[in-house]
Amino acid sequence: MHFSSVIVSPILLLQFCIRTLCNLWSSVFLNVRRPSDDSTILPDGEAEQTATVPTSVNYHFTRKCNYKCGFCFHTAKTSFVLPLEEAKRGLELLKDAGMEKINFSGGEPFLHEKGDFLGKLVQFCKQDLQLPSVSIVSNGSMIQERWFQKYGDYLDILAISCDSFNEDTNQLIGRAQGKKSHIENLYKIRGWCAQYKVAFKINTVVNTFNVDEDMQENINKLDPVRWKVFQCLLIDGENAGEEALREAERFVISDLQFQDFLERHSSVTCLVPESNEKMRNSYLILDEYMRFLDCREGRKDPSKSILDVGVREAILFSGFDEKMFLRRGGKYVWSKADMKLEW
Repeated sequence: MHFSSVIVSPILLLQFCIRTLCNLWSSVFLNVRRPSDDSTILPDGEAEQTATVPTSVNYHFTRKCNYKCGFCFHTAKTSFVLPLEEAKRGLELLKDAGMEKINFSGGEPFLHEKGDFLGKLVQFCKQDLQLPSVSIVSNGSMIQERWFQKYGDYLDILAISCDSFNEDTNQLIGRAQGKKSHIENLYKIRGWCAQYKVAFKINTVVNTFNVDEDMQENINKLDPVRWKVFQCLLIDGENAGEEALREAERFVISDLQFQDFLERHSSVTCLVPESNEKMRNSYLILDEYMRFLDCREGRKDPSKSILDVGVREAILFSGFDEKMFLRRGGKYVWSKADMKLEW
């Protein structure tokens, strides 16, 4: 064997290296620029973004409410509610895009058409769309037993907002209507949930008026599947700022105060805490026009409606932080069929 046959010319070796580098760079560049099935090229040369799957969506289909909670961050700035068939069309679009859980909220969702509009949406989502989880957040004041009799089979979770077990405190917060007892009503609804096999949940906003309260005894008696405890959050244009319908600044507590409240209730096993950091960008929120609301700048900036541009385009402007959604426990056992509850 000749020595020259095993020695590669330096020039050939250099050419080979250059070709290899060029091919590698071309491959990387094309992979970066080529949109996948799950990504979209945004207008005006913006970077592409992977499409978010709307696994869990909160649909605030009405802003009207019969309570005046001082820290409310979705206030009655309009009285608009979509026609039923349009709302159903939007919900079907969301299901086709990957939605597994829908949560109906407001405002007070039982206020519109005395809860019948809400009931029809709940039934449609469970019966027609076959969603694993359908839930509602309500202040509880408008709920009647006949609603459970008609629609209870289609509802997985009912969350009732309760910020205090002291009636005077509820009056100060604005979570009251006349002289009706919010607490008595809470216990009554808890009984209906057990009777009609709906998982019962409680939502509490920790603020200056209830931050020193000890709620352990009542929470343990009510035995909810989840007790969601929020830190009071300011949203410009909703509960803060010149154009807001509420002035929530006087309800705001510090991070340390929030932690003290959590530590006081650390023995409550169903407690799920949500600080401002966790809450702000980890929810997919649809407003009454079915627009996603981006809260990253401390206000609610709406996308175009999914009814006009589809879920894929609208969700790009939602500001949704999927990692934080998972970190705060946004994905959990949310179908009552899987909860194995003893009714």
